[in-house]
Amino acid sequence: MPVHLTDAELLLLGLVAEMPRHGYELEQIIDTRGMREWTQVGFSSIYFVLGKLEKSELVAAEVPKGAKARKTFCITPSGREVLRLETIAALGAYRPTFSSLLLGMVHWPVLSRDAALNALEERLSSVVAELERLERVRRQRQPMPDHIESLFDFSTGQLEAERSWVNTTLDYMRSKPW
Repeated sequence: MPVHLTDAELLLLGLVAEMPRHGYELEQIIDTRGMREWTQVGFSSIYFVLGKLEKSELVAAEVPKGAKARKTFCITPSGREVLRLETIAALGAYRPTFSSLLLGMVHWPVLSRDAALNALEERLSSVVAELERLERVRRQRQPMPDHIESLFDFSTGQLEAERSWVNTTLDYMRSKPW
């Protein structure tokens, strides 16, 4: 029976595959590597997700002896195979993401012309600010491995496409009678 991992499960399984780790260490790696730029994994959910992976026998937990010892998780052979298959699926298949922008555009008619155009102008400003912030983060984290650099390229490319779309849409909507 095929296993389908959530994004959080795939992320943590991959990090545990690098080497055995405990939950707090996983939190530090997520933060240090800037992974919150492209994934949503809260600190409070790390142990919950690890528990699900353990229950599915994709990771195994080891509790070392000692008062301050932390439970360490390591990938199992079946976990490594699932990680391989899920990584191929994540890279190979398009999966749509849904933006609140779509809901805003659907309900455009409830706004005055000025309110609607102002909202899109605000969105444009926030997209530009996010592009600038991502570039600062990218510079601070140099040097980065090529695959991580590609993650930033992907996010930047999406934001650039959105900036272009907002500009085009603003021009079009401004040219139309209300």
